[in-house]
Amino acid sequence: MQPNFVDEKAINEAYAAINRVRASLKGGAPHYYIETYGCQMNEHDSEKIAGMLEQMGYIPAENKVDADFILFNTCCIREHAELKTFGNVGFIKELKVNNPALITAVCGCMMQQRQTAQRLAKRFPYVDLIFGTNELHIFPQMLETVIHGGRVFEVKDSDGEIAERLPLKRKGGFSAFVNIMYGCNNFCSYCIVPYVRGRERSRHVEDILEEVRKVVDEGFAEVMLLGQNVNSYNDNGVRFPELLRAVNDITGLRRLRFMTSHPKDLSPELVSAMAECENVCPHIHLPVQSGSNRILELMNRRYTREHYFTLLDMLRNAVRDIEITTDIIVGFPTETEQDFEDTLDLVRRARFSAAYTFAYSPREGTRAAKMDCQIEEAVKKERLARLNAVLLESVTGNNDKYLGYVGDILIEGLDTRGEPMLFGKLGNLKMVYVKGSPDMIGGSVRVKVTGTRFNSLVGEIIG
Repeated sequence: MQPNFVDEKAINEAYAAINRVRASLKGGAPHYYIETYGCQMNEHDSEKIAGMLEQMGYIPAENKVDADFILFNTCCIREHAELKTFGNVGFIKELKVNNPALITAVCGCMMQQRQTAQRLAKRFPYVDLIFGTNELHIFPQMLETVIHGGRVFEVKDSDGEIAERLPLKRKGGFSAFVNIMYGCNNFCSYCIVPYVRGRERSRHVEDILEEVRKVVDEGFAEVMLLGQNVNSYNDNGVRFPELLRAVNDITGLRRLRFMTSHPKDLSPELVSAMAECENVCPHIHLPVQSGSNRILELMNRRYTREHYFTLLDMLRNAVRDIEITTDIIVGFPTETEQDFEDTLDLVRRARFSAAYTFAYSPREGTRAAKMDCQIEEAVKKERLARLNAVLLESVTGNNDKYLGYVGDILIEGLDTRGEPMLFGKLGNLKMVYVKGSPDMIGGSVRVKVTGTRFNSLVGEIIG
């Protein structure tokens, strides 16, 4: 399916609204505060909203209390995220009472579920602006309406469009997000993403390359290419391995990462690109979700545990020092003790360097939510604890191989808990703590690993 792009007229109208809002402030500088839940895609959407706000004349606030505009960018992957959103939106009622001019907004995936958005709008009448995932390019017009006294509810049922040329305020640091595609076609039975993010649509190669060049020129050392399933990227026949090679060759880029990869689409061509491109980091996030073939079929994952092991072997045989991280769900409907034991067996054999583990959370509108034999919460909790115990043993055992290892890390910051230690990641995402000066943050140093922690390493700078 060819993607739809927001036309130039609509983008120009957004910039016109930005200029009108800025002019209406008459030199004032209101403060904004954005709270983001969920994945890197949400984080990147928040960067776009921040970029538009700053072009309108807003400046960041340190906290909600000092803000003139508060926005919650929501996630709906799990029930906890929704409960957290409703709780935090309730908290700002007192702020609105103390400051009637305060503008409040809620957006993102949770709001793309129209019934949930309507429930929030009814429960919290002091929320001025509610919009879904398809309206970022009209955010300036919506905010302008609110500034003039209106209330906006804008949730469009659509597969979405791709909007280029929107302002962007990237977070500080050395790493930058770059979207390469949006949406998902996989319809895993537990997942709400295809319903709230729409079907897959890929950006044009040249637009991506232009953005990466700009990011590198701005001084970012690392780029993270984002997509719900980057392995499905396709711009008029240019697939993800070709895109990865093109980005890798951009002058000045030091590290290139990507996520997320669906196991059913992981190709030998991508593995070859990872092995041959010097700037592509030897790390892949490859969500397995379950070690049971029966559960994988019910999840509509379209691969087996045997195929997943084949992928692990292919990656480890081709890509030096590669580390593999994953996602795992326990307590999926009908999961038996044997199904769960199959997952534990896979974890023991797979040697993941880290895993995000979750108890299954029913999402309204998905097939899994309607399945019989939902697992009791107590059973989910018990299985999650057992899984994490096995992972702990696996991860700590995996760390031992790094003793004496020499490699480069990018210094990300200073950990002041206990003795101050600088920290940064190897190319394969392993975190290393070293002693050093805070003025080294943002730079690259060569280290030798001298010790291990639970899920990280300790080293010394050797050059």
